[in-house]
Amino acid sequence: MKKHLITLSVILFSFAIYSCKDKDAFTISGEIKNPGSVKKVFLLKADTNVAVIDSANLSDGGKFQFKEHSPYAGLFKIRLGGVMFDLIAKNGDDITFTTSLADKANAYQVTGSAESEKIKEFNRVSNQYSEKPNKVANEFQEKAQSLGDHPTPKQQDSLVAIYKPQLAKYMDEYSLAVLKFANDNKQSLAGFYAINAVDSIKYESQMVAFAESIKPYFKDNPLVQQFINSKMSLAPVTIGHKAPDFTVGGLDGKPIKLSDYKGKYVMVDFWASWCVPCRNENPNVVKQYAIYKPLGLNILGISLDQDKGKWQQAVNADKLNWAHGSDLKNFEGPTERLYHIFQIPTNYIINPDGIIVAKNVFGADLEEFLNKTFSKSQQIVKIK
Repeated sequence: MKKHLITLSVILFSFAIYSCKDKDAFTISGEIKNPGSVKKVFLLKADTNVAVIDSANLSDGGKFQFKEHSPYAGLFKIRLGGVMFDLIAKNGDDITFTTSLADKANAYQVTGSAESEKIKEFNRVSNQYSEKPNKVANEFQEKAQSLGDHPTPKQQDSLVAIYKPQLAKYMDEYSLAVLKFANDNKQSLAGFYAINAVDSIKYESQMVAFAESIKPYFKDNPLVQQFINSKMSLAPVTIGHKAPDFTVGGLDGKPIKLSDYKGKYVMVDFWASWCVPCRNENPNVVKQYAIYKPLGLNILGISLDQDKGKWQQAVNADKLNWAHGSDLKNFEGPTERLYHIFQIPTNYIINPDGIIVAKNVFGADLEEFLNKTFSKSQQIVKIK
């Protein structure tokens, strides 16, 4: 009986030794096949700014190991020469990593971290959809160079007209694939890192909805919490929400309220005399206003100018024949803060019920949106 007790004690002790993990750190044990001239491996932390946090020399057998502490699960990169490999690690993880530098596809294997498998999956999605836009961008560069050192504006515009729609189409496909991956992986940090790869202006509503959905998760991760707080602060001024009312001083000195436009379609256009993209967009806005004003479109220009004289000059020069107001405080005005204006041009289209129905629509997109909106509204009027 005593002998059996001793044997049982040994088994339990051995199990304790081999099952116990360091909960205050994570380890990455790696093996590099065909390392070539690479003698050193670098570990980078990539949550915010990408920075080297450790390095290790490769053994004769191409092996290395890192042991690091991280207060929360985060994104890390292993750098071998000019090649990067993504991992997600947290304290307590015992990760193994293997790759071959002879593999031109830079494939790698990782065990001990389900989150790292997820980030690999996202990278596969990203690589799959990035091939087409990269090809279009390279072709555009080749054509642009073939025009010589001094292409005419007409030649440049012609080239942009050909390739810009193609690039936009492929980027939209990529963004939709990324959004699907993120929404399919809300409980994984890979989903969070993925959604940050899309245009935060164009896909603002989707990012706000994603932030809302991940509130129950990652409460110990400051980067995720910062993202959630930032997007939630934008929620009141995203599509589908009631536009917050405001009052600004008009060019004539009289106050203008957004509520003055209750029951009407109004585009609130944030711009400034010194903003080149704004001034470039103004002719298109003037054109659309001339078409859709008789059908019920109103525009309220909100200038970020601080110099009233320059603001007035730009209004006159660009023939902006609609109402104008300003806090004359650049990005720090109360209206700009209320609407979280961080860049211009920015616009909001608000329907007669006071609901934001579009945001940041410019150029051909603005023309298309107004055409659909007012064609539909006219049909409703006829039915009534």
